[in-house]
Amino acid sequence: MNTIALCSAIKEGALDTRLTALYGGAAALGKQKERYLAAIGEFAALYGADREVSLFSVSGRSELAGNHTDHNRGCVIAASIDLDIIAVASPTTDSIVRVKSEGFPEDVVDIADFDTPREARFSKSDAIVAGMCAGLCRNGHKAGGFVAYTTSSVLKGSGLSSSAAFEVMIGNIENHFYNEGTVSNVEIAKIAQYAENAFFGKPCGLMDQMACAVGGIIAIDFADNAAPVIEQVQFDITAAGYSLCIVNTGGNHADLTPDYAAVPAEMKAVAAALGKSVLRESDEEALIAAIPALREQVGDRAILRALHFFAENRRVSAGKDALLSGDLDAFFAEVLASGRSSFNYLQNVYTTKNVAEQGLSLALCLSERYLGSKKAAFRVHGGGFAGTIQAYVPTEDVAGYCALMDGVFGKGACMPLSIRAEGATRVC
Repeated sequence: MNTIALCSAIKEGALDTRLTALYGGAAALGKQKERYLAAIGEFAALYGADREVSLFSVSGRSELAGNHTDHNRGCVIAASIDLDIIAVASPTTDSIVRVKSEGFPEDVVDIADFDTPREARFSKSDAIVAGMCAGLCRNGHKAGGFVAYTTSSVLKGSGLSSSAAFEVMIGNIENHFYNEGTVSNVEIAKIAQYAENAFFGKPCGLMDQMACAVGGIIAIDFADNAAPVIEQVQFDITAAGYSLCIVNTGGNHADLTPDYAAVPAEMKAVAAALGKSVLRESDEEALIAAIPALREQVGDRAILRALHFFAENRRVSAGKDALLSGDLDAFFAEVLASGRSSFNYLQNVYTTKNVAEQGLSLALCLSERYLGSKKAAFRVHGGGFAGTIQAYVPTEDVAGYCALMDGVFGKGACMPLSIRAEGATRVC
């Protein structure tokens, strides 16, 4: 239907069931209806009210276990969340993709021309658009032109994978417009990693894209990157009496790409010294035996990061088993251990380029002070260096915890989240 008819349908409640399934109860429904209506209005102003349009949603993600393991074919637990990027989109008859994201300039990409990586476009959003379309074609699928307006509640730089959600959104739209929805979300996630690696120029792993695309709580084993093993983990954190709180400490992400890139690079340098391509192909005992020689070859920090990798994989396995058996005490113990390892050995809690700015360290310290006597857990979240921490906060303590964090990091810094069942989806 066109934008006018769609707005009428939303106002009359035709999408209430669908939106409630994605975002929760009545309190969220009204807010989301207003959000979708505003997005459709922006699309109509940009591209015309008479166009036939579809609505799409891709969730952000939270990493529940497995900090910096996926890029060396490790294990993770991740979940889609109720913050998402939504798009109003319409197919075109040419090869031009036009995407206007709220707060950003419009991307205009001729996918027939921009079909191979261009170093000059690294770190630019148009490269993501080009990379997703090229990746689909590379995998034997179709890609075509469209116009879209997007708006996102997955804040950029928040550690909730706004970039992965955008990548998956481009694939989600192309999938439904040109491939009849036949491309699996797992494959879209893999194409998104290819787009970010090859076209965007960032050597990311696959966890962010997979969690945004697939939905729910999932345990992922990346031992075979071409065919990761994905296991749904049925556990309701809200029903257990907890909120998953993400605290956005802010911080400047502008110069952090080298910090992020150094983590997988150093781990892979250790693996190479052990005669392997990634750490998953080796083992901890071989690493320990080789430490005297490795100190000269790769340095102590790389060794510590490799030791974190092996221990973190064990924590993921134990954490998954704990969730499956409903043992929160055991799960929280693994979360806390993961946080300590990330701080001490992975060393991704602050950048050495600006040691005066340590928002993550401060948030973790305050969390320990506020939650330390309670049954709770907290850790660095996502890539680290700046951005967010994660805390599992008893429901009765959420208001106080958020007040503390908002007082330090600004209003809205603490975000209590819910886990949603769907990742990438066509809303209508």
